[in-house]
Amino acid sequence: MNEEKEEKINKSFEYETTNLIRSNFNENKNLNELENTASKPSNQLSNGLLGWYSVSGSDSIKQGKPYFFTLYNEPLVLYRDREDIVRCVKDVCPHRGASFLGGEVINGQLVCPYHGARFSSQGNCTNLDRITCEHIIDSNYDNYAKSIKLLQYPCIEKEGYIYIYYTGTPLANIEDFQIKSSLNSLLPDSYGFPSLEYEYEEVYVDFKADWARIIENHLDILHVFWMHGDTIPDKNVNRNTITSFNQKIKRDNRQLESIYSYKTNGQEEFIRIKFVPPGRIFIYKGSPESTRYIQVLDHIPLGNNKARVIVRHYRKFLKNKLFTSLVLFSHLQRKTFYKIFSEDYLVLKTQTFNEQMGYIQKDNVKLLGEDKMVQYYWDWLQNALNKEKPWDLHPTNSLTNSVHDDRGMLYPPENPNMAIKNNRIILIKLLLRLLFPISLILILI
Repeated sequence: MNEEKEEKINKSFEYETTNLIRSNFNENKNLNELENTASKPSNQLSNGLLGWYSVSGSDSIKQGKPYFFTLYNEPLVLYRDREDIVRCVKDVCPHRGASFLGGEVINGQLVCPYHGARFSSQGNCTNLDRITCEHIIDSNYDNYAKSIKLLQYPCIEKEGYIYIYYTGTPLANIEDFQIKSSLNSLLPDSYGFPSLEYEYEEVYVDFKADWARIIENHLDILHVFWMHGDTIPDKNVNRNTITSFNQKIKRDNRQLESIYSYKTNGQEEFIRIKFVPPGRIFIYKGSPESTRYIQVLDHIPLGNNKARVIVRHYRKFLKNKLFTSLVLFSHLQRKTFYKIFSEDYLVLKTQTFNEQMGYIQKDNVKLLGEDKMVQYYWDWLQNALNKEKPWDLHPTNSLTNSVHDDRGMLYPPENPNMAIKNNRIILIKLLLRLLFPISLILILI
């Protein structure tokens, strides 16, 4: 697909989706009016745990190949249809209730591996009621096909991310969704960060740990001095350079923000963290106006004791792709990421255990003044859990089949295969770079 056609399709899809969202809001209130009034009280985040999640990078959703994941234990599938638009459907075939695991995508149609039932998605987001089974041999097929539908969630591809609007209840017709939060509240551009001006590296990391504890870990920036000081390639971040900071916290209806500034060095800003619910964190090295790199972390609650994080490291330096390839910059960055998250992993697993055992209670743990950001996060989380109860939507128990647990952990630190592969690539490419000048010298001799 050429760039002009792709751009036209994306614009058409965004236009139709935006119209869908606005029409839903207009039944009650104007979209902008709703966002403005949601800011009361000013220190209360308006978004909860149900809403827009970044669940994948665009590069992971290949034409002709389904992408499987879970969200709050619910099995889901992403795939590209004939128009190269990403769709999100529940991983249950409405013919006999099989999973699409082992299935494929043929000519933009999702194909069940059990009987070859094909489900097509034609046109744009306003006519997804045409999703039907086309391939079951039955003399009464026409009536049968009209009665079954794939269940789905709204899905938007933007700036290299795949977002879905998650409610815990997929619907046959996307027009029936009542969109209650704006995707704009998650986008980097909404926070003075023009992401298209940066280059980035991206990794996925999987944890068998509590999703909420992983977010807490990433809001606690000061632990990096102690735990990651020997891994992070920054001479100012290690155990020997731990210093005192001034901390300023800002809260509004969209975000929690913590700004750390040196008490010396003219109050220079050290780092800034933004939490945007339900699962996105921005980390700026320095002030947003002057920062040379920004980290964006998306936290995906796959299931009980199971979470995925999409990590993007945006930078304004080393933007020449040939040079970064020669110095193996991306592979070395991935190596660093994998090591950092492996260092966190033992803490996250043991925190999860301690919480499940009831050891982490108010009387047993003492938050410090520097933990205000963490406290505000937990206040929001508890309120959202009580109100929306997302973990009650698709509960599992000791008898639940573990098929999705067994195959769901694909990335480090839980599954080290990709880290091992990355290290192997680094070694091979370094050897090739060494062999080339040696071979050239031997030829000249």
